[in-house]
Amino acid sequence: MKKNYPTAPLPFQGQKRRFLKEFSKVLLNHRPEIIVDLFGGSGLLSYTSKKVLLEATVVYNDFDDYHLRLQNVDNTNKLLSDIRQLAQGCPDNMRIPERESKLIIKRLEKESGFIDWITLSASLLFPMKYGLCLSDFKKQALYSKVKQTDYIVDGYLNGLQVTKSDYYDLFLKYKDVPGVLFVVDPPYLSTNTSTYNSVDYWKLKDYLNVLRVLDGTDYVFFTSNKSSIIELLQWIENTYQIKSLFNGATILTANVQLNYTSKYTDIMLYRFNKHKNSYLIAA
Repeated sequence: MKKNYPTAPLPFQGQKRRFLKEFSKVLLNHRPEIIVDLFGGSGLLSYTSKKVLLEATVVYNDFDDYHLRLQNVDNTNKLLSDIRQLAQGCPDNMRIPERESKLIIKRLEKESGFIDWITLSASLLFPMKYGLCLSDFKKQALYSKVKQTDYIVDGYLNGLQVTKSDYYDLFLKYKDVPGVLFVVDPPYLSTNTSTYNSVDYWKLKDYLNVLRVLDGTDYVFFTSNKSSIIELLQWIENTYQIKSLFNGATILTANVQLNYTSKYTDIMLYRFNKHKNSYLIAA
């Protein structure tokens, strides 16, 4: 029996798991022949697309090299197994004492193979804290959060065409192809994007530029109440009489609780032009 993945098999910031049911309904209703995931992220939308529409061609733009983390999962599992032994006896979700923390840091210093820092962050750091190198872990308190079983990633990328390119170049390559569906999942504004490869360039201008792929197309667009993009486009429409790209869209929301003090609302908007052959999902 093939393993089903309701979430990405390895930790990743900003998955769309809360909207997978609605996303799947969109795929089944419109059945695109080609699905291009412009901001592939963890690949969860690409994986779901292939699971729902087995006959479709699914292009996964893995700008963050998630596939490298999947390929090296055996090394990650071995490293976490050693850390579990070093932290044995430490209460779950509690701060690891100084002695054990030093032993864990020494184990990380000795590691010569691939290190999945994002998965280690989910295993050893306070919720929503991330380290991208050894020095980051040396500066932060360690917590006993290591998963008690190995990570399994078998078959997650099966059938996907994995590529890595600028999202707009990929969009231009496929935008005139009949029956294509674009999946667009840019990092949110006003959220922590430290784990994305795109963090160095992702500014307000870049976020607004993504809206170009919505113009004249059908879409499902994911944002959050932190970005205020809906309010911005509405203000532009009211002030300058420029029609909002979200006019006529249906809105769904999901509340996200990051920790005891931090929460936000995920927003999904979708609209379809029945006279076009291409469907855009902006997630």
